[in-house]
Amino acid sequence: MIKQSIKLSVDAVVFGYEEGKISVLLIKRKYEPFKDKWAIPGGFVLNDESLEEAVERELQEETGVKINYLEQLYTFGEPSRDPRGRVVSIAYFGLVRPNTFKIFASTDASEVQWFTIDELPELSFDHQEILEMSIKRLQGKITYEPIGFELLDKKFPFSDLEKLYTTLLGREIDRRNFRKKILGLNVLDELDEKVSKGSGRPANLFQFNQKRYFQLKKEGIIFEI
Repeated sequence: MIKQSIKLSVDAVVFGYEEGKISVLLIKRKYEPFKDKWAIPGGFVLNDESLEEAVERELQEETGVKINYLEQLYTFGEPSRDPRGRVVSIAYFGLVRPNTFKIFASTDASEVQWFTIDELPELSFDHQEILEMSIKRLQGKITYEPIGFELLDKKFPFSDLEKLYTTLLGREIDRRNFRKKILGLNVLDELDEKVSKGSGRPANLFQFNQKRYFQLKKEGIIFEI
């Protein structure tokens, strides 16, 4: 008979987008192992809860952030990933606007803070690997699904959408081709409203038509950037 001694945990990679910058939410651990070191929010799954309930609970308990939907990323099960013993972790990720949350540290966290992804501290466990995979998944996902529109104002100039994609992809985009592709998808409504930014001409405002997008998706639309 095979004897197992494996514990199950969850980790929540929460990305924030604001003013052309991507950040990630980290906690400083209150207890060993890796006491006073930075880590991705997470913890052990309780016997009577689902994985989704566990990751939402851990995130809210440690950071004060409540997200209704986190997407499952990957399962990390390297035998030596946790010095406390054999711990398998199911990682999740999500994308939010940081200014919509009031963060505070609690339970296993002594501090909680947003860090820009190009100025990260050293991370505990295998959390650097988890974060790197999350970034790759995020960059891949936004090219085939419009997950970024919720990070913009309800009404926005097209330049804000360009900046969002440039930031999330981590590279420059062909602005003319990008505009042609996005408008060709017919998921944006151009409004009879303008906004002035800087010294340039006033720009038209747009609004993402979520209802039309889901209808087109049902009909087989291919969202590809």
